[in-house]
Amino acid sequence: MRRVQVASATALAAAAGAAVADAGGNAIDAAIGASIASMCTEIGIIAPAGSGFVTIWPHGDEPIVIDGYAEMPGRDLPPDRFGGGGRTVEMTYGGHTETIVGWGSVATPGAFAAFAEAHRRYGTVEWSAILEPTIQIVEQGFPVTGASAEYLDHSHKVVFGWDPTSWSITHHPDGSPVAEGDRIHIPHLADTLRTVATRGASVLYEGEIGRRTVDAVLAGGGILTNEDLSSYAVEIRTPIRFQLDDWEVATNPLPAVGGVVASAILLLSSSPEFDGWVPREVDRMARIQRAVLRYRADQLDPYLTRSRAAADLLAYAREGDLAAVERSPSTVHTSVTDTDGNACAITVSAGYGAGALVPDTGWYLNNSLGEVELTAEGFHGLKPGTRLVSNMAPTVARRGDGSILSIGSPGASRITTAVAQVLLNFLHLGMSLSEAVAHPRLHVEVFGGTPMIAHEPGLDVRSIDGMTARRFPDRAMYFGGVQAALYDPIAGLYGAADQRRSGDTARGGFD
Repeated sequence: MRRVQVASATALAAAAGAAVADAGGNAIDAAIGASIASMCTEIGIIAPAGSGFVTIWPHGDEPIVIDGYAEMPGRDLPPDRFGGGGRTVEMTYGGHTETIVGWGSVATPGAFAAFAEAHRRYGTVEWSAILEPTIQIVEQGFPVTGASAEYLDHSHKVVFGWDPTSWSITHHPDGSPVAEGDRIHIPHLADTLRTVATRGASVLYEGEIGRRTVDAVLAGGGILTNEDLSSYAVEIRTPIRFQLDDWEVATNPLPAVGGVVASAILLLSSSPEFDGWVPREVDRMARIQRAVLRYRADQLDPYLTRSRAAADLLAYAREGDLAAVERSPSTVHTSVTDTDGNACAITVSAGYGAGALVPDTGWYLNNSLGEVELTAEGFHGLKPGTRLVSNMAPTVARRGDGSILSIGSPGASRITTAVAQVLLNFLHLGMSLSEAVAHPRLHVEVFGGTPMIAHEPGLDVRSIDGMTARRFPDRAMYFGGVQAALYDPIAGLYGAADQRRSGDTARGGFD
């Protein structure tokens, strides 16, 4: 009989996925169940009205990516409605973060549409069985996770303090934010989930909940319309595929850029062969990241030129031509595998949070239009219906002996570097899955106007080529939260959950 391995953002989410497997679900069902649990219980980190990508490699079939990412709304609105409904805020998360919150920051969400499509194609249990564990969790109330508490410590006033309902959920009566372990209850959320369970995900797009969402957003100065929701459709995409040693890797393609960037880092790191985390290779990894991330910033943002630029980047990377790359101009993840040989990787995001809920639903909203680092065109600058840019890179890999891996991470711009480094550790350097996830990471960035190599302790990182080393005191959720699940036909199931983000693993199904 089928057994299922879940690695997810929290113990609650992993347990929810395992419960779906116990009800007869496969890897895809369990991954959806765990993702929904995360979206409903990791306050601040994610929200039910989020968006994302589902990467699936079914046994005996080709891998696919179901693109359920956010779209630019605003269909049927006059030009003077655009540009409003948002407020720019700053917080100390990650050193310094600027974002736009409010009703105007809400994009058309796609996660539940993607979940429904994945279930329609590959599910083995009823849709309602996937939501039932989460319904039970939110009905009873649930504890605040360490990751949520850390984020709320930075964001509770500027993001979650302006809407009265949100304020009452995320704060104590004295105005202090809820802390790790505090039990909270989101009014009406269980009832909303029951409606979704019985009527299907379409109720969020063409039913009562969708109409109430639109009414609230428009009343608050936002631009989400009924036409945006009813027109939303998932896209089925062919993943980027490449060989790394004896594994074939499949990851998120354009229009998202996360898979392109992670693939380029991996390919450049393995050609010539990466010799481990010795000082010269640490320097090389920093140079590779700088080159690829600079290329991403310069070449992969414009919508009209992104396809050609991505093809060029992957061609340079496959040839190991770092010089050619150098001279060229908040989120949760769940990984699941099963003993049938299926793998499913789901990454979802709601940005930094809009700070608002749809009245009387418990349905927190995204601020995907307000992620300034992903909106080069400016606030409300895209044509309605355009998919937004994403760094997400849910990834699956298969080996000729039948082994299959599911992996991914949250972490905004650090998603790509986190996924690439863990895959390099596991697929190329031969670390165990837990060692690969726990190993210290580095990430090249511009911080305070200065090029930096941000890194965790345990790596010999030096300031090189104008880049200054920025050492974190300990492993930090800033560097992502990789969740990985593995099925090996001989060794069986294994999961590794990143303790940087309070991740956990669970197994379900029947022997």
